[in-house]
Amino acid sequence: MILPFQDQLRRHLTTLLRTLYSLDPAAVPSIAIEYPPSRALGDLATPVAFELARALRKAPRAIAQEVASAFGTPAGVSRVVAAPNGYLNVFLERAPFLLDRLAGTVPAATPDPGKAIVEHTAINPNKAAHIGHLRNAALGDTLVRVLRFRGSHVEVQNYIDDTGVQVADVIVGFRVLEGRTLDGIRAIADSTRFDYYCWDLYARVGEWYAADKARLSHRADTLHQIEHGGHESAEAAALVADRIVRAHLRTMARMNVDYDLLTWESDILRLQFWARAFEVLKARGAVFLRQDGPLAGCWVMPIQEDLDASVAEPLDDTEDAEALEKVIVRSNGTVTYVGKDIAYQFWKLGLLGRDFQYRVFVDRSPEPLWATCTTGGLPDHPPFGGATEAYNVIDVRQSYLQKLLKQALVALGQPDAATRSHHFSYEMVALSHATARELGFAPPPGSDEARRPFVEVSGRKGLGVKADDLLERLIEKARTEVVNRNPGLTGDDANRTAGMIAVAAVRYFLVKFSRTKVIAFDLDEALSFEGESGPYVQYAVVRANNIFEKLQQRHGLSEAALLAGLAGVPTTELDDEAHELWSLVLEAARLDDVVEQVVRTLEFSVLAKYAFSLAQAFNAFYHRSPILNEERDDVRRWRAATVVYVRRQLTQALDLMGIEVPVRM
Repeated sequence: MILPFQDQLRRHLTTLLRTLYSLDPAAVPSIAIEYPPSRALGDLATPVAFELARALRKAPRAIAQEVASAFGTPAGVSRVVAAPNGYLNVFLERAPFLLDRLAGTVPAATPDPGKAIVEHTAINPNKAAHIGHLRNAALGDTLVRVLRFRGSHVEVQNYIDDTGVQVADVIVGFRVLEGRTLDGIRAIADSTRFDYYCWDLYARVGEWYAADKARLSHRADTLHQIEHGGHESAEAAALVADRIVRAHLRTMARMNVDYDLLTWESDILRLQFWARAFEVLKARGAVFLRQDGPLAGCWVMPIQEDLDASVAEPLDDTEDAEALEKVIVRSNGTVTYVGKDIAYQFWKLGLLGRDFQYRVFVDRSPEPLWATCTTGGLPDHPPFGGATEAYNVIDVRQSYLQKLLKQALVALGQPDAATRSHHFSYEMVALSHATARELGFAPPPGSDEARRPFVEVSGRKGLGVKADDLLERLIEKARTEVVNRNPGLTGDDANRTAGMIAVAAVRYFLVKFSRTKVIAFDLDEALSFEGESGPYVQYAVVRANNIFEKLQQRHGLSEAALLAGLAGVPTTELDDEAHELWSLVLEAARLDDVVEQVVRTLEFSVLAKYAFSLAQAFNAFYHRSPILNEERDDVRRWRAATVVYVRRQLTQALDLMGIEVPVRM
């Protein structure tokens, strides 16, 4: 890791600059650390001389020369050079740098005293998960992992919208289209792949509504029954949501995605969270009852101008009226999901003054999966909620509503909480035409859809690929490739390996693109062992593991023995002026710096590209610099030690993306 050394360098420079130029502490500029374009120019560099030039009335080059002359010999630094352009270039002591990291003596990240809540996945519990949900889960889980890597305490929540229109539509399907009682629905749930059954039923209900808009009254009635409880529709909704959520958890577990708490929307309503938030918003004048116009009878929130600057004048129809005033409570008394989200966000940030009760949803080791509940909760539960930072991983289409949450926090008199409420937005996932054809979703030849660059999916229409079907197809393709490469690998080992590769293919593909980019998922691109893919990075680690197996076989050299005796080995190879080995070490050490950039920008493509470039650099080194056949013992040992470090860092980078490494590929 490189950040602890950078911090050490900043502290040394700060003290030096204060002493050398008699500066007050406030006059010392922040010290940026950069990486020179080549190792011949240095390992780290700082432009601090440019920051001081005006105050000291000196040329940056002169300042850099003075600082370099007075720099001294702090631990870990071999020399400091003032570059002609005014940069200060720092060269590190190479062997101690690598040995410290191999020994694990570099300080870990300082724990963050606060708590971050990351809410992600949040699939409507009305049908099977699809590929779009996988992008949300992959991004959200990666955020959890990078925050924990840098020392943050993270609570992972999955919001269950069990009182929304999607669940209501499935209940309409069961009760009106199919005429099923609660027992009949339970029988279907017990005897079928229930999330797949509901997938098809949900699409049928959408077609049924489209044929006659008057049928939407069934949705409105069902929504009211679900929200208020005491009706068989509410019991049916609870059954459907419970079974679908359990199916979603199984799907996400295959993707190495996990949660600490399932937050059920019905509990927000029944515990009067919304009622409490509503009281506060009314008292603050943040919402009011519309007396006339298309929104008459609705409680609305006036929209701040900066949320939608394109709207200049209120118009007549409801949709345009909502451009200036967002409905929070409908005229029939039901709460929109914006209202429920406001109450939930208040609770997340510890501003509501109320709490849920909690039950164990899945009893597992080492910690159970908890869920909110209204009554009968267990007293001995973790302290949920009360975040210092809240991240909502929700697609870009919800940006407007996420801004409303911030507006509600400001209206509550909590502008600081608004700044600690983060919308982690991302664009949608489509399918490449080749993948759509392979999975049976190709649009008709000559249609408008066929002429588009990708194939869009629609859960409401039942068009798209279910997450489990996608994983099964990838496992099937990966297993064929793995068995071809390893004829002796069969049965459970082959299946386990193929499963790891399939997950790597999906997760890496879903984070390697900028989150602001619509992506077209392609099976072959994701699964490639040669291109920019998860399997390619996995294979680099597998190759490194193979090196140590053969070192043991040929030279009797175990990894432990290698590291134990390394301190006394001549460092000629590490100090070579070609810098190849050292460049690989330094690049591997940048992982923590990359993670900081990822957290700062919430752009995970940076992490994926870093892992890929490090794997590329390792593979190039592997082909140019033999280890097993190297006759010089000192060279072989330093090269092998570098492989140990690169393998650790690559494995860690993959783990941050939720990707495991198989034994063979």
